[in-house]
Amino acid sequence: MAEPPGATEPTLEEQIAAYQREFRGLDPQVEKIVSALSRLNRRMNVAYGRQTAELGISSAEWEVLKALVLSGAPYRLGPSDLAKRLGLTPAAMTHRIDRMVTEGLVTRERDESNRVRVIVELTPEGREKWLEAMRLATVFEEDLLQDLSPGERTTLGEVLTRLLRRVEHAQPDAGGRLSDLD
Repeated sequence: MAEPPGATEPTLEEQIAAYQREFRGLDPQVEKIVSALSRLNRRMNVAYGRQTAELGISSAEWEVLKALVLSGAPYRLGPSDLAKRLGLTPAAMTHRIDRMVTEGLVTRERDESNRVRVIVELTPEGREKWLEAMRLATVFEEDLLQDLSPGERTTLGEVLTRLLRRVEHAQPDAGGRLSDLD
């Protein structure tokens, strides 16, 4: 029987017990770690999405602002570079940039040295939105990790980085989405 809409998600323990019932070869330790990471990621994305919505930007726009900031001053990239960094198709990136230009978060200009090339640049308003989002995220992240000692934070960071490297090595093409979902 299917669960009714709005039913609560099973606890990790209930989920693992159901998986073990249906798939006998399951390692419950591994499943607990992977399921906890998945749930944590999903809930963090929801929290970040709420924060960016408070600022009047979407999570998708936040990704573009972040990519431009990470590129370093003067915070400029070509649309194809942005699309590659975010795992988007060129058409999806164009759509996203169009919205952001309209909102005053970025500018799109022809490169004076190569008139065929377009440059997307972060505006002061876009940088301020990025800074506001970072301020909100910092409060959320400190609250999230408040029960961990500095040593536990260091250990957790090292362990998660090792897991990330393993996935990146095994799935080098999985850095971004292959299609735009917004």
